[in-house]
Amino acid sequence: MIERIGPAQHLDATIEVPGDKSISHRALILGAIARGRSYIGNCSPADDVESTMRCLRDAGGWVRAFGRGRVYLDGSGAGATLRTPDGPLDCGNSGSTMRLLAGVLAGHDLNAVLDGDASLRRRPMRRVAEPLRAMGAEVATAHGGTAPLEIQGHRPLHALEWRPEVASAQVKSAILLAGLAADGDTVVEEPLPTRDHTERLLRMCGVDVGIDGRRVTVTPGDPQPFGLRVPGDVSSAAFFLALASARQGWRMRCNGVGLNPGRTGFLDVLIAMGAEIEVEEGEPAGGVEPVGAVTVRGRDLHETVIAGELTVRCIDELPVLAVIATQAHGETEIRDAAELRAKESDRIAAVAHGLRALGGACEETSDGLVVTGPSQLHGAHLDSHGDHRLAMAWAVAAALAREGDCHIAGAEAASVSFPGFFDALRHALS
Repeated sequence: MIERIGPAQHLDATIEVPGDKSISHRALILGAIARGRSYIGNCSPADDVESTMRCLRDAGGWVRAFGRGRVYLDGSGAGATLRTPDGPLDCGNSGSTMRLLAGVLAGHDLNAVLDGDASLRRRPMRRVAEPLRAMGAEVATAHGGTAPLEIQGHRPLHALEWRPEVASAQVKSAILLAGLAADGDTVVEEPLPTRDHTERLLRMCGVDVGIDGRRVTVTPGDPQPFGLRVPGDVSSAAFFLALASARQGWRMRCNGVGLNPGRTGFLDVLIAMGAEIEVEEGEPAGGVEPVGAVTVRGRDLHETVIAGELTVRCIDELPVLAVIATQAHGETEIRDAAELRAKESDRIAAVAHGLRALGGACEETSDGLVVTGPSQLHGAHLDSHGDHRLAMAWAVAAALAREGDCHIAGAEAASVSFPGFFDALRHALS
């Protein structure tokens, strides 16, 4: 599908975005294995989350969706709920589905194969297979350490202390979820802090989780049933908020979005670049996840450096931040982002190529990008490469162009995280 987007003249709008994708994955998995009935409201409609629901059902989980983001789940406890599926579990395009479910399935007495589309089959899975093997599960990958993953689970698993080489919330979460069915405390020591949705939701379910600096410890046990209304996805809101930041006098407000500190690094970047941002905090979702409203007003932006822990905190938003950097005065550097080369696409190479096609000044490095601005962007033919973040970042770039329409090939990829994104953008710009 090709979307055509032209330059925007003005932006002054309020929007509500779909439920958070990362939280929805984890809530569904915990609800499926909790001992009793759980309820989720405002569950993400994203294709990735549909993949998690489908895989849970195919592995014997009791998952019932009732429309408008309402989901009921019944489980029998960690390591006692799921069964050997009749065929491979199709994770679609979702790395979260594959990696998190690998941890859960490893703690069940079953055999399962986790597979996905061509893009997911290129993503690294050895990083999750190795710790699960160390815990006692049998995990086989394809040549090169990629999917499909074949898992022979074991119960109980061995307690483990693991130090991942790469900072990854998905890997951390897989190990912690496997630790629920272990014979003792399981510890993950991260090289850099990553988003902590799994730890927060485990605590919501009554699981004993300890935090000591970058060391996270989970004590085995059954999660307790819960009720949770998922906050809006701040990563989806980021595209609208970033767009507003780039023009003097533009404004965007997003209500009811998650404000988890591990996910709001892009707001810190926009503040560092000179945008005006107002945050109003509300009641935490489930008593554990910060929620609130964010308003961004555009200003003349200037260069900044995104590196280290800040890079981890805005890893999903780096493509759109690179787009915004084309409108800032000076040289913006993105460092320590080599992980972007192992996402749904090589986002470093794809962003650099796309920005240059738009008339931007951008150079790629081994682990990031250098963007020099301000640039007068113009219409171009752009490719999402099947990557939802790129499809939406190119829409923002198209709205910021001074002349000419942009044609975005593969725009349907946006539904992986934000079905209806292009309609929402047109409405905001109308």
